[in-house]
Amino acid sequence: MKKPELLAPAGSFEKAKIAFLYGADSVYMGTASLSLRSRVEVENDELIETIKYAHSIDKKVYAAINIYAWDENYEDIKKQAKLLNECKVDGIIVSDGGVLEIIKEYAPEVDIHISTQANIVSAHSANFWEKQGAKRVILARELNKNQIKEIIKNTPMRLETEIFVHGAICFGYSGRCFLSDFLSSRSANLGDCAQSCRWAYNLYAEEANNPGNLMPLEYDNTGTYIFSSKDLCLIKELPEIIQMGVDSLKIEGRLKTEYYLASVINTYRNAIDDYIKNPNLFDYTKYLNELEKTKTRGLTTFYFNDRNNKDFQEFEGKQYNSDYEFGGKILKYDEEKSIIEIRNKLKVGDTLEIIIPNQIDVYKFIIDKLWDIETDEPIEFVNPGKKGQQVKIKLPIKCEENWILRRKK
Repeated sequence: MKKPELLAPAGSFEKAKIAFLYGADSVYMGTASLSLRSRVEVENDELIETIKYAHSIDKKVYAAINIYAWDENYEDIKKQAKLLNECKVDGIIVSDGGVLEIIKEYAPEVDIHISTQANIVSAHSANFWEKQGAKRVILARELNKNQIKEIIKNTPMRLETEIFVHGAICFGYSGRCFLSDFLSSRSANLGDCAQSCRWAYNLYAEEANNPGNLMPLEYDNTGTYIFSSKDLCLIKELPEIIQMGVDSLKIEGRLKTEYYLASVINTYRNAIDDYIKNPNLFDYTKYLNELEKTKTRGLTTFYFNDRNNKDFQEFEGKQYNSDYEFGGKILKYDEEKSIIEIRNKLKVGDTLEIIIPNQIDVYKFIIDKLWDIETDEPIEFVNPGKKGQQVKIKLPIKCEENWILRRKK
């Protein structure tokens, strides 16, 4: 049984380190203004640093140049392609045929991955891209499992397949959406999506017997999230995905926090390894319970099991978790007074969970002591008043740098 690659998002070098720490085999990152998440663009120095670090621990980095490029973008694309070739990035993600031609010419030593933005929904399409030089195709999220199996069956073994297993689902087909550009002059296809599908909208219906009279269609007191679907979650389907021979399992979320990355990557890492080790003992519920702590919207299998599935249309668009939140990140362990960087208010008496790499069970404890980072005086609570706010805390077990803490609300 082949173990698939676990591919994680990384919006920065620090997030890449968290992803690797918690079990990712590889990460994908943006490039300066040339990927579909320009708000988390990675400058060249940081990208090079990440690649060097990844290779030093036998991990991989894929860089995205997956915009639909205008002619004025191509000089920058050529420069970026040359740089990526020189720093030996492991793959470049593209969706535009013109960009692909540039990559073949200016980065001939780098594998080409065809983005989900290319809407690959058939073996015919996958074979076309393979003939153009693609090493991997990232299949459209709109496929069901039988369609994925057919694509794998009817494409060369040398052509790798990658699918999304967890994360946000776009309102547009495989992410190709014009809503953001229309509403806020920020083009999703040029990397500047305003996530208009996540906004709250107020809807009105015209009365049939009273033209011109509009009545509000209310969902709750904040409006309704008519375009914001549930998030994809295929943890239950993991055994079937591994059995069908998918090469890479992708987690969405370059805009997500280190806490989200640690929780989700660690869960999928343990689930994959546990299934490979003993398929008969695989119990998805313990992994799903862990993912439920991290979710900010409802979870759905989307079209994977059934092309007629409408479960994802039960919109749960508000990004909020009423039970858990990011507590902090461990900067330095000390037996008596460890230093953590906090992300939300912490107080004596709060329940924290330590997310331990390569272990599905978290370590729960109650905060009994906090100290001010500057005065070393005992305090009852601390607020994240500034970025990077730190506090000293008594941790119950030996921890490592960059381990993540989850706070029970």
